[in-house]
Amino acid sequence: MREVPAMPVLLVYGSRESPSEISHSPYTVGRMPGSDLQLEDAFISRQHAEILFEDDSFYVVDQDSKQGTFLNGSRVTRHKLSKNDAIQFGKLDGPLLLFGVRAAESRSTLRELLGPLKVDASPNIAFEKLSWLLEAIRKLNNVGAVDQILTGLVETTLALTKVERGYVMLRDQASGALKVTVGLSSGGRLLYDDSTISHTAIQQALRGTGDFIVTDTLSAESGVRSESVIKQDIRTIICIPLRSRRIVADIRHGDVIGVLYLDSRQTSGKLTKVDNDLLKTIATEAAALVDNAQLAIAEERARRYSEELAIAARIQEKLMPTQLPEIQYATISARFIPCTDVGGDFYDVVAAADHFYMVIADVSGKGVAAAILAQTLQGMVYMQLVADQALDQIAAALNRYICAKDVGKYATMIVLRLESNGQLEYINCGQIHPLLRTPTGIVPLSESNLPVGLLENAQFQSHAVKLEPGTRLLVVTDGVTEAEDVQGDFFGTPRMEESFGKSRNFEEFVENLSCFCGTAAAHDDCTMVEICFR
Repeated sequence: MREVPAMPVLLVYGSRESPSEISHSPYTVGRMPGSDLQLEDAFISRQHAEILFEDDSFYVVDQDSKQGTFLNGSRVTRHKLSKNDAIQFGKLDGPLLLFGVRAAESRSTLRELLGPLKVDASPNIAFEKLSWLLEAIRKLNNVGAVDQILTGLVETTLALTKVERGYVMLRDQASGALKVTVGLSSGGRLLYDDSTISHTAIQQALRGTGDFIVTDTLSAESGVRSESVIKQDIRTIICIPLRSRRIVADIRHGDVIGVLYLDSRQTSGKLTKVDNDLLKTIATEAAALVDNAQLAIAEERARRYSEELAIAARIQEKLMPTQLPEIQYATISARFIPCTDVGGDFYDVVAAADHFYMVIADVSGKGVAAAILAQTLQGMVYMQLVADQALDQIAAALNRYICAKDVGKYATMIVLRLESNGQLEYINCGQIHPLLRTPTGIVPLSESNLPVGLLENAQFQSHAVKLEPGTRLLVVTDGVTEAEDVQGDFFGTPRMEESFGKSRNFEEFVENLSCFCGTAAAHDDCTMVEICFR
């Protein structure tokens, strides 16, 4: 273990409120008692990561943890740390740690930055700019919301440059377009209209790889003197890109998250080197704070989405039959396996005195959208089954509903009615053919209709068959036949028929499917129902 000459602090949000100061190397992180930073979360490994001080720099090093270590949203094994880097251990919605520096080191950095003031500025001006910088840093670091950070950035830069108005434009994450987030005049009036600013100067700033500052449009390159500059008589433009320091930048827009734009119709005077350095420093500081704030917002949204998805999954699980009814003349077994948190499949069973209904359905697509429609259809079918509606009328009602709502989805479905005497009526709307296992072999029930929700005027017809005692009936969604093994081969209908014919019971059939898939990830929801007529 070795001491480090400069001691940054690791600010921990979520699991601890007080910052942890790094005074030695290696600095250990994990669940193990005695770790320098002990995190109790279950997804944290006992020896999760270390922070090392090597070659006058700090590095975060993952210690082969199970869930990984993340830096600025990207998983890393070893990476150099910089001020304001966001570190997370275990998962992206875990505790958020911010790598920073002590106040002493910050003061040292300020002295280095302000050193030239005594050369090219009078003591009064130097003191004024020192006060400006300290106030700018105070404003930026004392707030956490993005709009407050940006308001502080515009206010402080207007005070330094003495120009008439300032804007911060941030990149819209969906469209990629720059949109005005904060606009202020030198008098503090809010500005919303960006039609009179020089978008040409902004585009030139974004295309460049460095800082872009224009202080006099008359002496600038001709490309900057756009129609808006001439029309508005803009004499001074200052434009600085705000760049992200995340490891993985946006492929379309690089590392630019926004731009600081200042202009004036008067010549405010040449900016000194110190002025330029101050602007760049504050813009860099603001960009890092905004970047981290946006990352925290994205993680909070992801956490809330994950929680809401978990609630939706529990609701969907509750809507499935928690206990299948006991029927004297038949045994029912079922299994529902969504490929994501929530699925677009459902099944249900409704029992009456001398018969029962079973429905199994698969809504097109996956995820939340499919699940919402699936649960809506499940409720509609349930009410109609309780009312003993005819099977063809049920299919027609669902078809009219989906077509009328125009949701861009359809559903395959099988509804059947089995009476105590073995009379089976079924309607198949585009679903995999059910299989009958009889003493003479496997018999598919091949009569079918269109899926519901495809054609508004579609006609539906049910069909009937008589079951002999001992007959087993298997009904599945296409997630079963399209289940893949590690080589990408489908389970397929022939293999399903063979497995159903050889399996002694439903559990053995499910186990055969599971063994076939092995460790391969599921790409579709799987729903299976078996009825054994006694």
